[in-house]
Amino acid sequence: MSLRFTIEELSDYVEEIFPNLKEDFTILDITEKSSIVRLKTHNKHLRPGNTVSGPSIFSLIDFSAYVAVLAQVGNEILAVTTNCSIGFMRKPSGEADLIANCEILKFGKILIVADVKVFSVITKEPVAKATITYSLTTTSQN
Repeated sequence: MSLRFTIEELSDYVEEIFPNLKEDFTILDITEKSSIVRLKTHNKHLRPGNTVSGPSIFSLIDFSAYVAVLAQVGNEILAVTTNCSIGFMRKPSGEADLIANCEILKFGKILIVADVKVFSVITKEPVAKATITYSLTTTSQN
């Protein structure tokens, strides 16, 4: 399967459908089987202890998988999260952005399974790892 969007086209499309996410995420790379996305950490992403919150890390994981899927299927097909399992391994400092490396493990006709590892830009060890599943449907179906 070939890519349906360049990084620029994908970034523009995501900004069009989710204008509030522009200040949070930057798509750094996209291939047929992967994506790399940066979470630009702001105060709204932090919890007490100056660490990035779990919901913010989940958003990064979900967004990185979503753009990896969207880049392949285009905007005619609806992709929705159906399952996500996250292991939080290290406390990510609120002083640094986070990077998600998403790898698509299986791209079926209905289900897509991806593995996502999240790193802080100041550490080499992952701060979180997730397996996430998306389901595909056409936008005309309910």
